[in-house]
Amino acid sequence: MELTLIQKIAVFAIPVIFAITLHEAAHGYAALKFGDRTAQMLGRISFNPLRHIDPIGTILVPLLTYMAGGILFGWAKPVPVNFGNLRHPKQDMFWVAAAGPGANILMALFWAAVIKVVHLLPLTSYSQPLMLMGSAGVTINAILAALNLLPIPPLDGGRIAVSLLPSRWAYNLARIEPYGMFILIALIFTGLLGTLIGPVYSAIEQFTYFIFGL
Repeated sequence: MELTLIQKIAVFAIPVIFAITLHEAAHGYAALKFGDRTAQMLGRISFNPLRHIDPIGTILVPLLTYMAGGILFGWAKPVPVNFGNLRHPKQDMFWVAAAGPGANILMALFWAAVIKVVHLLPLTSYSQPLMLMGSAGVTINAILAALNLLPIPPLDGGRIAVSLLPSRWAYNLARIEPYGMFILIALIFTGLLGTLIGPVYSAIEQFTYFIFGL
C-alpha cells in the first residue's frame, strides 16, 4: 500500500524521535557510570525527547532526506561529555561512544518485538499501523547504528577507534574531528555513504528480524 506523505510522517515520527534522542541519552548514562556527571547536571540523562530534540537535526533533516529518497539522516542535540572526568579517559571513551549505537540496536530489537506481538494478536484496525511503525523503527535504528559506527570523528565509531588505537594513531585520527561532518556530507552527496554502511545496516536488520523469527 502506497502511503501518503502525512501517513509516512505519522509512521516514522515516533521511531525517528526516539531513535535519535535515546541514542544521546545513552551516551550521558554511560558517561555517568564511568565518572562524568556533566550530562546528569544538565538534565540530559532523560527519556524525554524534548530534552534532546534539535528542530533541524531531529525533525527537518530526517524529513527532507527521507522525502528525497536518500539515507534517513539526522541528529539530536549532542549530550555533553567531559572525557577528562572519566576514570580511565581513553579506555572508558569506548563504552561511552558505543552506548549510542548499542541503544539503537536495542531499539531495533524492541520494534521487531512489536511486529512479532502484532503477528500473534488478533487482527484489528491498529495492526497495520503498528506493523508499519515497527518496520520503520527497525530500519531507522539499524541505519543510525551503522552510520554512527563509521570510524570518522565525531561519530561514535571515530571515538571508538580513538579509544582502541595506539596513542599516536589515536591522536592523528582525533585531529580529523573538526572536518568529520564535512567528510560525512561529502559521502552523502557522492552516494558513497550507502555503500559504506550498507553491509553493517543489513547485518543489524537481518539479525534483528532473525531473533524474532520474522
